[in-house]
Amino acid sequence: MNWITNYVRPRINSIFSRREVPENLWSKCDGCGTMLFHRELSDNLNVCTSCGHHMGITPRERFHALFDGGVFTEVAVPEPVADPLQFRDQKKYPDRMKAAQKGTGEKEAMLVAEGEILRTPIVAAAQDFTFMGGSMGMYVGNAIIAAAERAVALRRPLVLFSAAGGARMQEGILSLMQMPRTTVAVQMLKEANLPYIVVLTHPTTGGVTASYAMLGDVQIAEPGALICFAGPRVIEQTIREKLPEGFQRAEYLLEHGMLDRVTDRRELKEELATIIRMMMKMTPPIKGELPAPSGSPELPTPQDATE
Repeated sequence: MNWITNYVRPRINSIFSRREVPENLWSKCDGCGTMLFHRELSDNLNVCTSCGHHMGITPRERFHALFDGGVFTEVAVPEPVADPLQFRDQKKYPDRMKAAQKGTGEKEAMLVAEGEILRTPIVAAAQDFTFMGGSMGMYVGNAIIAAAERAVALRRPLVLFSAAGGARMQEGILSLMQMPRTTVAVQMLKEANLPYIVVLTHPTTGGVTASYAMLGDVQIAEPGALICFAGPRVIEQTIREKLPEGFQRAEYLLEHGMLDRVTDRRELKEELATIIRMMMKMTPPIKGELPAPSGSPELPTPQDATE
């Protein structure tokens, strides 16, 4: 046995060898390519500290930042039929669902919650693009209906964060049926004279854009969000022309009257509270206000609220 070769050299190599760094400590900005430390990025709500590019954020992370003290209560959503069409492509639909649930830690592509932002009670729903592209299936339709019914029951406004690639092909016509279903849910809010505010995030496309995502009383978008029915590449291939710079992005749509505001994610909490309180004829919010106590103030009756 060679003592130097078998013991000394491996020992020296282990001391001076470079330690492996976990891959999830750093993220690369899609906008400017800057490497961002995960804690710094998380504290900045997944907005690049260098160029301001808005990266993806999960509904649960969004709600923790949106609601006072990060406290919210999830709203139960009725479970639809698991695999109504017995659909299979390269994988069975239930297998794809299990993979998405394991990868995201969520049950489905939409999370519904209730809570307060700057002591303003609301009901909120948010889509998760990392869950099968945030695709709109029967569960998403049930979630929006559950959110609308809860908002009407509590006399609270509904704030919806959209992020989707369209309808879920594994559910076929049943996914397309969610377009009229969610439209009826929005109408329930209008008949109750309660505000419905939509925040369009990147990307919001397909049947989602053709239904509940564009029916808000106030339409807000995050900077740089792609908002469209058919994507720019499909349009270019169809009309065989080059599209304008920034076509179908939030700033372009704001200039052409399809949006009311384009708001930085870090400023969205204060802006939503201001808009909601204005529409509900409440006093303006106070920035930096402490988390709401257990006995929060009641909103005015639906008859007193503005449309």
